[in-house]
Amino acid sequence: MPLFGTDGVRGLANGPLTADLALSLAQATAVVLGQGRTAEARRAEGRRLSAVVARDPRVSGEFLSAAVAAGLAASGVDVLDAGVIPTPAAAYLVGSIDADFGVMVSASHNPAPDNGIKIFARGGVKLPDIVEQRIEAALSGPKLLPTGADVGRIRRFADAEDRYVVHLLQSLPHRLDGIHVVLDCANGAASGVSPETFRDAGAQVTVIGADPDGININDGVGSTHLDSLAEAVVRLGADVGIAHDGDADRCLAVDASGAIVDGDQIMAILAVAMKERGALADDTLVATVMSNLGLHRAMAAQGIRVEQTAVGDRYVLERMTEGGFSLGGEQSGHVIMSEFATTGDGLLTGLHLLARMAETGRSLAELASVMTVYPQVLVNVRDVDRTQVGHVAVAAAVAAATARLGDSGRVLLRASGTEPLVRVMVEASDPDVAAAVAGELADVVREHLALPA
Repeated sequence: MPLFGTDGVRGLANGPLTADLALSLAQATAVVLGQGRTAEARRAEGRRLSAVVARDPRVSGEFLSAAVAAGLAASGVDVLDAGVIPTPAAAYLVGSIDADFGVMVSASHNPAPDNGIKIFARGGVKLPDIVEQRIEAALSGPKLLPTGADVGRIRRFADAEDRYVVHLLQSLPHRLDGIHVVLDCANGAASGVSPETFRDAGAQVTVIGADPDGININDGVGSTHLDSLAEAVVRLGADVGIAHDGDADRCLAVDASGAIVDGDQIMAILAVAMKERGALADDTLVATVMSNLGLHRAMAAQGIRVEQTAVGDRYVLERMTEGGFSLGGEQSGHVIMSEFATTGDGLLTGLHLLARMAETGRSLAELASVMTVYPQVLVNVRDVDRTQVGHVAVAAAVAAATARLGDSGRVLLRASGTEPLVRVMVEASDPDVAAAVAGELADVVREHLALPA
């Protein structure tokens, strides 16, 4: 099974993800990313390679980031230790200081016992599959083992957070004065920097989920647990709530009534705002196949084209890069604004969402009404042969369901990339119809793709 998943290497800390693996992975990264024209030019100038290392506040990040730093320094790479900062901050800093690469130790929205290692190439961009494969192959190969003055140094990146805050504030088209926001920082990497940034931008800020102790990250708070945020917004009479996940590369919101505003709705709001400013490249939004049908309808009404990709923010970014597009993301709240970021950035997204509220004087609910969210039913059909998702009987059932829904809905079947299951997703204007069609298609998948007992 490949070591790298859809977003780096992830697993139970001190289970599959050990300090030894973190050190070896850092050494292999130095071997692979230390090659190329730019790296050779640095060496010719007598300079060592450099890397930014950061982490979220989970307790295992302390020893894992230390192991990563040790592996890099042992390979002759100078390490700038940025400490606890969001993943998008680490990505930004890699590009900002022209580091050769960066490593973020985080398991994002996963519970505290898990952790992960994300690697960024020059410019702060995620690695393509082929480079991840080369790093994995290099784990069993020779290491870079300089001696004496050629070993790398590890230094504290003292102004890492300040650089990131300045960058975020400079990106804003409008200040946030007059807006009361409740921030849920998921007891994660944004617990310090997010409240500071929103206050500096002019907002009145109330904070929850900002007391990380190393083990409470994502525990009942953050973008995967919005009940507490919704309750706080309503109780305090705030204008809006913003929720990050553990490493703050996501942003979800709640309006003044406590209603959830998801990533699709956020993208719709930002796309309209950017089009008005002439900042939406080619009047195009990039979204995944899981984005709601209502997003497509709303964007068409606004003269905005939607390009679709496979599920995963890395595929969204790839298409944005290929097409030169400026906005893309996922329903989960990974939103990429390529003018300012190379990855999903929950703080950047939240700031620009509130800037749109301040600029227009409209509530979040009013802005979100640009799109109608179609009821969406997702059924995971387990213990089936996911490689046969194109089976003739299944395909015929999908075609029949699609014809039945017509323009009022859609059907999507996806094979899991890691488990013996098929995901059946149905959207329809009538929630009962969506549930019925999803159930019927799930039965067809079970009947024809069931694994032998």
